[in-house]
Amino acid sequence: MSRRCDICGKGTIFGNTVSHAKNRTRRTWRPNIQTVKTMIGGTVLSIKVCTRCLKANKVVKVL
Repeated sequence: MSRRCDICGKGTIFGNTVSHAKNRTRRTWRPNIQTVKTMIGGTVLSIKVCTRCLKANKVVKVL
């Protein structure tokens, strides 16, 4: 399962955690992806959308 928003393309970002002693270890930042049923082209589809796109009303949810 890909962790990528189908609307804006937001995905996982990689970087370092830096301790007080400047030790660096790898970490990831994952987007808050939700599976939402929406109406696209007259059919109901399940797509993966980040919560920022949901909050901005870029997707209309179908109940």
